[in-house]
Amino acid sequence: MKKLLCLCATLVAAPAFALDLDTIVSAEILPGWRQPDGTHVAALRIDLAPGWKTYWRAPGDAGIPPQIDLSASEGIRSMQSYWPTPEVFETSGLRSVGYHDSVVVPIELTGDETMLLKGEAFIGVCDDICIPAVLSFEAELTSGGTRDGAIIASLMDQPITLNDQPVCKIAPLSDGLQVTFTMPPSAPQNADVVIEAQDGIWVSDPVTWQEDGTLMARSDMLGPDAGPFALDRSQVRVTLLGVGQAAEMLGCVGG
Repeated sequence: MKKLLCLCATLVAAPAFALDLDTIVSAEILPGWRQPDGTHVAALRIDLAPGWKTYWRAPGDAGIPPQIDLSASEGIRSMQSYWPTPEVFETSGLRSVGYHDSVVVPIELTGDETMLLKGEAFIGVCDDICIPAVLSFEAELTSGGTRDGAIIASLMDQPITLNDQPVCKIAPLSDGLQVTFTMPPSAPQNADVVIEAQDGIWVSDPVTWQEDGTLMARSDMLGPDAGPFALDRSQVRVTLLGVGQAAEMLGCVGG
């Protein structure tokens, strides 16, 4: 069983015309299937009107980071979402990372025999203007189910994980840190770079360049207290986009 309960949004700035949100964005739960080990694979599908886009988990300086809140769910012990490979958009000199047309976000759940998947997705949708939209959803997930081709395709579109790690050199700033990355030889050397850090840390869009044939990147990182902080190198994630299948590296090493 699947159903979308409601869709509501708040405008960033009141435009001179009314927007019919039902024609811009819609969402539904794909109920998926129960695996032999008891985990359940479902997905949140978001469909967008032509010309509109939404954002990846690391949306870039010009984007709105998506958030999925499942705190109203019942019978669920753990949840892991899997964001498929995004695109890089350039708008008025600003970079954002996300999707157009539609995106299927697989969700792997553990819990009771019957789980109530209930919550809200806070996302940004953009065309000429940007709208933060709150999508509410509810679906009952039971044992059995059918393997869904859309979910499988999205799972297959995950970035591959490279075994190597970049070297990261850290320099203090008055309000945070500046981190310079040297990519390993195994990494694509002509890719768009997205850098993420531990929770609560804002990371700027990186400046990238080539140095003796090696891809380099530099980002500023700001903590919640607007001062230097301890960077957890194991929580750094570098994703490389725009070179066929995306690749990511988990953690970085000092140099």
